[in-house]
Amino acid sequence: MILAPDSLAGRTYLVTGATGGIGQAITACLAAAGAKVVIHYASNRERAEGLLSEIGGAGWIVQGDLSTREGPTQLWEDALAAAGRIDGMVMNAGLRTEALIGGDHGPWRDAWELEMAVNLLAPADMLRAAMPHFRANGGGRIVSIASRAAQRGYMEDYLPYGASKAALINLTKSVARNWSQDGVIAVTVSPGFVHAGMAEAYIAEHGYAATASDIPTGKLVSAEELAATVGFCLIPGNIAVNGATIDLNGGSYIR
Repeated sequence: MILAPDSLAGRTYLVTGATGGIGQAITACLAAAGAKVVIHYASNRERAEGLLSEIGGAGWIVQGDLSTREGPTQLWEDALAAAGRIDGMVMNAGLRTEALIGGDHGPWRDAWELEMAVNLLAPADMLRAAMPHFRANGGGRIVSIASRAAQRGYMEDYLPYGASKAALINLTKSVARNWSQDGVIAVTVSPGFVHAGMAEAYIAEHGYAATASDIPTGKLVSAEELAATVGFCLIPGNIAVNGATIDLNGGSYIR
């Protein structure tokens, strides 16, 4: 899928977790379609500045710690102050940490609290902060990046990840049902293994073939394919996608 160069012209989008592999692909795709991008980063300012340069300066960079209680709301406020107006958000930032059933309770609980904070509570807080702006300006777009793990269950040592992403899907559906009359369109994109970001360590350890072994197409999702799907969901005229969860997994999970 290739977006027309002007399909997002005149629009501004905030992308969380923009300096990761998936976030970089999304940022590049949106900029290529004519949008300006608020590039969120947690700690890698150098990569954020490089990414801004790669898209020809068409946007801004904003730092934010999504693991803290006040961080998500502050990120929205800083992004809005930089851009002046924001037409939508791509909730891409996420964590996956090990939580061992047979381990100590402290690390187990820490993993759950951290992932719920970043993968679920941060999007919820940002939605709360953004909604008045969207409603006052005729609407907005929300695209949440979830995971196949949210829908078919996940690996035993990473239960918080699947659970938090499942909750993110529900949150996004609730936004779609409650605020579409205000012009707020919300969609979830739910990929399987993406050949970027979190999957890279697994591929390095087990190899590409083993990683793709349960995917009927034999191929992982590319970051570019995921980014193009996100871009499609942001096109202003595409409103029938409201509330949808779009699966990108090569047939490894079919509902």
